Amino acid sequence: MTLGAASADTGRSDRSCGVRTALAGLTTRGRSFLAAGLAAAVCAYVLGQPDLLRVGMLLAALPLICAAVLFRTRYRVAGSRRLSPGRVPAGSEARVHLRMDNVSRLPTGLLMLQDRVPYVLGPRPRFVLDRVEAGGRREVSYRVRSDLRGRYPLGPLQLRLTDPFGMCELTRSFSSSDTLTVIPRVEALPPVRLAGEAKGYGDGRQRSLALAGEDDVIPRGYRYGDDLRRVHWRSTARYGELMVRREEQPQRSRCTVLLDTRGLAYHGAGPDSAFEWAVGGAASVLVHMLERGFSVRLLTDTGNSVPGEGADGFAGANQESADAAGLMMDTLAVIDHSDGTGLSRAYDVLRGGNEGLLVAFFGDLDEEQAAVAARMRQRSGGAVAFLLDSETWVREPITPSDPMKGQEERLRMLREAGWTALGVPRGTSLEALWRQADRERSGVVTAAGGTAGRGGGGTA
Repeated sequence: MTLGAASADTGRSDRSCGVRTALAGLTTRGRSFLAAGLAAAVCAYVLGQPDLLRVGMLLAALPLICAAVLFRTRYRVAGSRRLSPGRVPAGSEARVHLRMDNVSRLPTGLLMLQDRVPYVLGPRPRFVLDRVEAGGRREVSYRVRSDLRGRYPLGPLQLRLTDPFGMCELTRSFSSSDTLTVIPRVEALPPVRLAGEAKGYGDGRQRSLALAGEDDVIPRGYRYGDDLRRVHWRSTARYGELMVRREEQPQRSRCTVLLDTRGLAYHGAGPDSAFEWAVGGAASVLVHMLERGFSVRLLTDTGNSVPGEGADGFAGANQESADAAGLMMDTLAVIDHSDGTGLSRAYDVLRGGNEGLLVAFFGDLDEEQAAVAARMRQRSGGAVAFLLDSETWVREPITPSDPMKGQEERLRMLREAGWTALGVPRGTSLEALWRQADRERSGVVTAAGGTAGRGGGGTA
């Protein structure tokens, strides 16, 4: 980035604009010198004192000369910014590294470096850089922290130039900026056994086995990286292209995490609100399931799913778990309340096929929406619901609670439909509820005379 005035062959309007910019950059000291010089010149003319006139001209000329020299000084300075890390959980700190390189042949004067950051991340950082030699560099860093998830722009970077006498200051800005993503807090969950779809890793997995016989083998086309020892020469000769034997392909268990984002289902705001707990809970379950080898997707009440890979919307086996987790964390970082009033769109998505394990985070449910949520259980191998009564998360209830239409009634409806449903009191950790869901699910299976062992689910 080149700092300084435009070239001398610009038009008259550019020159006049440059003069106004230089005069606007005068500091309080520079303006005081200019005013004192003009006053001394006027007094010298009235009183007929030529010596006083020379003093006034000197006082007035000094800030003008400093402004002209500073404005016409051309510094070629390159600036860069690096975030470490670029994605950080809420409540954690990230460090921003700034680097300034003087790519010109002339040393710079005193520079003040300033970066623009949102007020949520803290005060605006400022650094004073001494003279930077030709070809030299300076590196500084600062920390940012936010308790609120979201995406926050950083930049553009600004440099403030000043003359040695402090008469004038000019500000130049870089054009580039970066974005810091603050994701929800992720709580580590213990591995428990929850009933889900039978296909997957672990004791309950089923594999698609290749037939071992020469005549019954099911070949496929050769792909780059395949082991040449798997080449099936008979099929290669038959089809005229290189064919390889299929290996056994593990089928990942599926898990859908449903997040209720309806604005009317939550009360309160801030990091400790019920909605933020639900977002953090969904993030924790998503990361936990990906670490356990599940194919996972995030579904909201609007019917939108993340990631949208393939027709079913799941993060398939050919997608890295880290990429899928990053995509869903970025989505949860900026997710907000929806304008919807019901869960019918999410139900339409879920009734399309077997969803494996379904983990849902619901806000306030009325009788109609509780019935819709109960029907979601029909298409899942296992279902766990965390029901938040958001009125208990605020200091004063919004409306008096009706025992017949309260949270216990909604939990009963979900449990009768086959859900493992738990209420979420204020301040409860998801880890404790996760273990409680495992205990309650085991009790339900035992009472039904079955087991959650082989063929019935995977470790979650």
